[in-house]
Amino acid sequence: MRVDVDRNSGFCFGVVNAIRKAEEVLSKDGFLYCLGDIVHNGVEVQRLEQKGLKIIEREDFVNLSNCTVLLRAHGEPPETYLIAKKNNITIIDATCPVVIGLQNKIKKSYDTKEPDSQIVIYGKKVMQK
Repeated sequence: MRVDVDRNSGFCFGVVNAIRKAEEVLSKDGFLYCLGDIVHNGVEVQRLEQKGLKIIEREDFVNLSNCTVLLRAHGEPPETYLIAKKNNITIIDATCPVVIGLQNKIKKSYDTKEPDSQIVIYGKKVMQK
């Protein structure tokens, strides 16, 4: 059987960057928290967990202090950064530059929108198997 893999397949550059940042810390410190799954790929998450990555949820994050947490490529709301500052959490921000750009556009639109208007954000429809 022949299997062809599309040369454009794989993780987006934002996720690749987040994984690289996690690997750097893990190779040095052997442990790192990550707020949410670093990537939607169970094999890769398991590989990183074996290196010392601990995936946490928001409920865990708000109870942490004096540690380091990686923020994945998906980005986080401003409240996350406020909690980190309050709890003396060092943030490794791996938010994708594309996500940051979109967040900034949305914020600018929100700040300048007409009084009775609304902002609607939508994405691609995902095919269910």
